Amino acid sequence: MLRYLPFLLVLALWIYAFIDCLNTPEEEVRGLPKVVWVIIILLFGEVLVGPVAWLVAGRTRRGGPAGAAATGWRRDQGASYVAPDDNPEFLDSLRTGKAAERPDGDEALLKDWEADLQRREEELRRREQQSKSDDES
Repeated sequence: MLRYLPFLLVLALWIYAFIDCLNTPEEEVRGLPKVVWVIIILLFGEVLVGPVAWLVAGRTRRGGPAGAAATGWRRDQGASYVAPDDNPEFLDSLRTGKAAERPDGDEALLKDWEADLQRREEELRRREQQSKSDDES
């Protein structure tokens, strides 16, 4: 099993670089056109030259810890995460949402389902009684 580990690591890096290159927007690709980078990754993937070249020179680097520049979040902005059940704006949106606007539509649908269920149950009872009366005869 351990003898396959280098091959699996090379394959994983190859696949990661290929998918990363495909998912990177054209304007973020450096040096060469995106199609050329894909060809380089595919041709030189077995010897790690293609994937390493892509990771080092092909894509733009995202600065900051954990992709902070990519999301636009900065530490000095003081933004903090608030759980949905603690966020008053989210709770207000639930109260004024579509479900609050149309309670009658849901009630009507529920009544239709209940009526249909009762009709089917009565039909089943009639069939059972009919089959019992046929068996007795």
